[in-house]
Amino acid sequence: MGFPCSIVYYFVLVKNDLMGLIKVEYFVIGEREIVLGFMLVGVEGQVANNRQEALDAFSKITDTSSFISAPIVKDRPKILILTEDIADMLSKEILNWQMTGKSPLIVEIPGLQGHIAGRKTLTDSIREAVGIQV
Repeated sequence: MGFPCSIVYYFVLVKNDLMGLIKVEYFVIGEREIVLGFMLVGVEGQVANNRQEALDAFSKITDTSSFISAPIVKDRPKILILTEDIADMLSKEILNWQMTGKSPLIVEIPGLQGHIAGRKTLTDSIREAVGIQV
């Protein structure tokens, strides 16, 4: 399975369409190839190969770092993009973060291996919310 190019294309369009009127910031945590792909279009990121690396990156972005881990990011991104694999590793921390209602908004995307079976896709969530199948 290749890199989800349509996702990167979407973020390029969103960033370019805003023409500087609204500052939209993204940060991605995932496999090396995913992070490199997003970096090509100007999205910062951090590679995470295991739970500890993912937790350090997540803590840095959400300002929940301990004094031992990496320094906290000054300008927190508005949208945090995680691969599904990383989201699985950090499921407890993500749930706790989402309950706070603070930014960044967490968006999960498929990893290099594709969509994880049994997980609800964004399209499925939209269909469920709207009640219309397109």
